[in-house]
This record gives sequence, C-alpha cells and structure tokens, in this order.
Amino acid sequence: VQVVESGGGSVQAGASLRLSCTASGITFGLDPMGWYRQAPGKQRELVSQITADNRTIIYPPSVNGRFTVSVDKGKNMMFLQMNNLKPDDTAMYYCNPLFRASLGYWGQGTQVTVSS
Repeated sequence: VQVVESGGGSVQAGASLRLSCTASGITFGLDPMGWYRQAPGKQRELVSQITADNRTIIYPPSVNGRFTVSVDKGKNMMFLQMNNLKPDDTAMYYCNPLFRASLGYWGQGTQVTVSS
C-alpha cells in the first residue's frame, strides 16, 4: 500500500486549497479513509473521515463548515477541499486508510502554510 498526497502550498488567510490523495493497493470507498494533519510541535490529528458506507465526518470544530472531504471512486482518489483557510490550518496534511494509520504507516504528506 502506498499513498501520495498533493495540492498543498503557501497561501494567505482566506484562500482555498484542494488536496488530493492517490493510493495503490487501496480501493477508495471500501475502507474508512481519513485526512490527518500535524502542525509543528503538535500531535497528528484526524481532520476528516469517509466511512465505508460513504458518510463524511469532520472532526475539529474549527474546520467544520470550511473543509469538505470527498471521494471519486472512478479515479480512485480522495480530496479535501479547504476554504477560508486560517493560519491555524498550517500543518502537514496526510491521507490514509484508518487501518494503516493505526499501524503507523504514513506517506510523505503535503505541506499547507497559511499566512495572515
């Protein structure tokens, strides 16, 4: 299993970014998938999840209403649309099946930096 995240960048507060996730050895929509982030000096946190029955869950209240997770089964990709970005959203963002995250395997991530 290999996951690759892309789409990060350096933006100003209020901007939008769309992160993409591709993976080999995984069929999106069959296993629960998550977007995670880790800010400098902080623990990695689960930002959003798509469950096996296609329910989407957003975890931190701070991103609710601004972040949207989706899956394109035809392309076998997952996305995280992030709107109205804030400096506190600055972090390395990762996608991962939940089972793989529990085993401690991670991809390279994609850096999101938001300046005020």
